[in-house]
Amino acid sequence: MASLTPLAFAALDLLNEAPMHPYEMFQTMLHRQEERNVKVRPGTLYHQVGRLAELGFAQVVGTDRDGNRPERTTYTITDAGRAALADGLRRMVAEPADEYPEFHLALSVLENLPQAEAVDAVRARIVALGRERDDYDEALQRVHAKQLTERYWLDVSYVRAMLAAQIEWLSTTVDRIASGDLPWDGPAVPADTDFPTNSKDTTR
Repeated sequence: MASLTPLAFAALDLLNEAPMHPYEMFQTMLHRQEERNVKVRPGTLYHQVGRLAELGFAQVVGTDRDGNRPERTTYTITDAGRAALADGLRRMVAEPADEYPEFHLALSVLENLPQAEAVDAVRARIVALGRERDDYDEALQRVHAKQLTERYWLDVSYVRAMLAAQIEWLSTTVDRIASGDLPWDGPAVPADTDFPTNSKDTTR
């Protein structure tokens, strides 16, 4: 089965709700703040919807024109599209994927910064993550006010929980770095081991 980009997958999800034209899909994504999960660009979205049609996951059900505006083509999901949506969901939920986040790399080489700079950088990240957490708290308040069924905002709840966990871990870790409980100089491994002391690699 052809692999779908995150944006194509999000478009397929919208078509599973109701037939739509790409502009309507774009506006719906903006309204729902889908940029939390995918990069939403009009031109790219139009291309991805066309790709869904080429794959047989969507099909044209009509066109309309509003005044002098360009003609709009409405698409609907096909049975093959529903199967692709379900198969993709099962895979993405059940199978952890290597995503290579930039911050994971930064943590693995953070010792290249002097102790004080490392502390400042981590604390700045904690502040930024705190602002993100506050934004998600506001989003949760809005969905609660709308009495939206919880299954529709699991992603918001998940990200908020992950932000809280990151802030807690980073706060504990940066305090250990600042206090010296987490040593910031010296060899990578104790001198009385058989491992080389000038390398982080303890697997050799």
